[in-house]
Amino acid sequence: MAELHKIIASVKDALDAGARSTEQAAAASAPVPVAQSAHRAALASTFARELETVGGKFLGILTPDEVTNRIVTLAGEIGAKTVALGQGAVSDMDAIGEALERADFRIVRTIPVADTERAAMRERVANADIGIADADFAIASTGTLAVVSNGDRPSSLTLLPPASLVIVQIDRVMANLAAVLAELGPDGVAANRLTLITGPSRTADIEKRIVLGVHGPKSIHVIVVWPRDD
Repeated sequence: MAELHKIIASVKDALDAGARSTEQAAAASAPVPVAQSAHRAALASTFARELETVGGKFLGILTPDEVTNRIVTLAGEIGAKTVALGQGAVSDMDAIGEALERADFRIVRTIPVADTERAAMRERVANADIGIADADFAIASTGTLAVVSNGDRPSSLTLLPPASLVIVQIDRVMANLAAVLAELGPDGVAANRLTLITGPSRTADIEKRIVLGVHGPKSIHVIVVWPRDD
């Protein structure tokens, strides 16, 4: 009987050792998890590269506290006099507008208007030197911005002024269009007006030469916002 117990114990030890070896091998072959911050940084880097490939200008990854000063500086650099602002999806556009006004820029604020007043609002936006809007998403693989429009954030903000500044949050930088559509969901896609912006407006209708700014902004600038505590 004592010998039987020894045999059972030996078999149990062998099985336990085999299980540990299997677990160790599985752990060794499992992919090393990538920190969320590293993944976001990689997507932002890809987006910046692709944005500049299609003619956009990447202004950097900034903290919320740095955004307003950078916007005021950009408006001065391009010689803007009038700035069109919509309501922010996340950004504090009221604070941005106040900072621009203190720097002597004229502000056009977009608000929901009656059908009879839309043409006048579009004209005011079109006459601004730069339009500023939040993007709902950025697409890293193509350097594209996805903007959902509504009465507070009309598509004219990113389509009519000769220069466009778009702000996007770091957690809204997606790998590809499929990821954006998955985030919006079928109902979100059906219910909203989604504008996809890939670089400045361009056309080759004139003598087959690429000309910027004929049907929309001649320049597009993008800021990615990364909160310090994120």
